[in-house]
Amino acid sequence: MKIDMHCHVKEGSIDSKVSLDEYITLLKQQGFQGMVITDHNTYNGYRYWKEKMQGKVHTDFVVLKGIEYDTKDAGHILVIMPEGVKMRVLEKRGMPVTSLIEFVHRNGGVLGPAHPCGEKYMSITNTKKFYSNPEIMKRFDFIEAYNCCESAKSNEGAMKLAKKYGKVMTGGSDSHKPGCVGRAYTILPESVTCETELISLIHKKAEFEVGGVFYEKTTKDRIGKVNMVLVHSFWVYNKLGAILRGHGRKTKMQLENPVDPIDPIEMYYTGQKFK
Repeated sequence: MKIDMHCHVKEGSIDSKVSLDEYITLLKQQGFQGMVITDHNTYNGYRYWKEKMQGKVHTDFVVLKGIEYDTKDAGHILVIMPEGVKMRVLEKRGMPVTSLIEFVHRNGGVLGPAHPCGEKYMSITNTKKFYSNPEIMKRFDFIEAYNCCESAKSNEGAMKLAKKYGKVMTGGSDSHKPGCVGRAYTILPESVTCETELISLIHKKAEFEVGGVFYEKTTKDRIGKVNMVLVHSFWVYNKLGAILRGHGRKTKMQLENPVDPIDPIEMYYTGQKFK
């Protein structure tokens, strides 16, 4: 099964120029059978799918729920929670990566660094956290080994990391523009229909095939050195977010109901029955 495991849609990511309908249409034209929506610190793109599209259009295409979380100290981390489980605290950026790992695992999810060898502050190997504790990589479930918006050197480093730590490799386009959609892929050894099935494959350390075609029209390529201004702006943005959202994040972690109201299924979770 061919899927894109790193997707940004206009309904969820303010910097995306691709609507969910267009995204799916473009992927289907290129032989994809599914995608994981990984908008920045929000499930709004997935909410749009559930409320406006599921069961109405693209019924032959699998859309899964994910998120790209901005940590306080380790860049961007891709998170996939089980079917029916969506933690709203993940929509409040700025959690330290160790807390994120513990929280996601405690609630049945999996996670791994996006573009781990990419830009400063946004990618884990270019953060102080990695330099102080590189063995943090052992605690992830997968590593994004191919991202078509990254350089060959960045992807080579990501693949070496995945092999070194024995992690499942994933591939994603990280698309924000139509021309980038479908340029990276993950081929699963078997079909999945929900997040729980994908998580199971990752837990079993199933071998995923990843690859794609480099995208040369990213914003950082077009603006050159000016991109460093954006990089440092992100650092300020993230630090402020960690401070401003800290109280709300702590409250939600204490009171969070793990059942996704958008996926109102009956399930057993931590010994209690939710409906």
